[in-house]
Amino acid sequence: MEFAHTSVLTKETLGLYFTDPEGIYVDGTLGGGGHAEEVLKQLKGKGRLIGIDKDPEALQAAEQRLSRFGERFTAIHGNFSDMKHLLGSLEIGRVTGILLDLGVSSHQFDDPSRGFSYQKDGPLDMRMDPEANLSAFQIVNCWEKKELVRILREYGEERFAAQIAERIVREREKGEIRSTLALSEIVKNAYPAKFRAGGHPAKKSFQAIRIAVNGELEALDEALEEGIGLLQEGGRMAVITFHSLEDRRVKEAFKKAENPCVCPPGFPVCVCGKRSLGHAVTKKPVTASAKELSDNNRAHSAKLRVFERIAGE
Repeated sequence: MEFAHTSVLTKETLGLYFTDPEGIYVDGTLGGGGHAEEVLKQLKGKGRLIGIDKDPEALQAAEQRLSRFGERFTAIHGNFSDMKHLLGSLEIGRVTGILLDLGVSSHQFDDPSRGFSYQKDGPLDMRMDPEANLSAFQIVNCWEKKELVRILREYGEERFAAQIAERIVREREKGEIRSTLALSEIVKNAYPAKFRAGGHPAKKSFQAIRIAVNGELEALDEALEEGIGLLQEGGRMAVITFHSLEDRRVKEAFKKAENPCVCPPGFPVCVCGKRSLGHAVTKKPVTASAKELSDNNRAHSAKLRVFERIAGE
């Protein structure tokens, strides 16, 4: 299976989170292995990289692509939210750097059989891990209208969530909604005509359903907390996001880790006992250069934030 190797913000990411050529690094979203390859090229001595992905096809492709690095590279099937356990199975405690590139791989979008694209016909699937139980088909055909409205609003920031959910429920009463193009057309027809210009009407709805299928935001919250806890002193965590829901979570997680004190503002000294775990290296998110924007359309919405761990528990 051919996986695209295009990564975003590669130079910026390595420049900010790669601090020791003999360190242990984790790529929690291995994908096509683009970022991982650049890290592996710079490793020396005891340097090592662990790649995690919940897509077995991505893992297989990355293992083939990166096999020349031998024992420096280890691929693990799993969710980055379970990073501590996965690393523990390799007897790894603290690590030097962690990278999470939260974008869906171009391969997943380009393969109609995975059901991610609203522009290509395929089954309503959207599972990043094909072995997972919940699929887009189940959400679209079985979830109550109020739940459809909720995820469309919360995960897609869709202003016409109620109208779209109503149209989905009405159409599924006639028969199961089975394909991506069928759902795409339903969403389009639910949109007021004057709002259909300026991007495909189904984009936000497909994003919302995909996030719900894969539990993406819950997994991200867990990964951020676990990841910061796994960093050694001076270790860094880099996260590349592609929409505001993700970026806000990363920003808040880094802010909380930097200043976890819960004492009332009027207290003269901290009595809660919570100590800072580090600081955000990037006060504002790093975005793609003009050249990368012209070369890679995927980079337009990408934002990079980096956190550095200080001494602590």
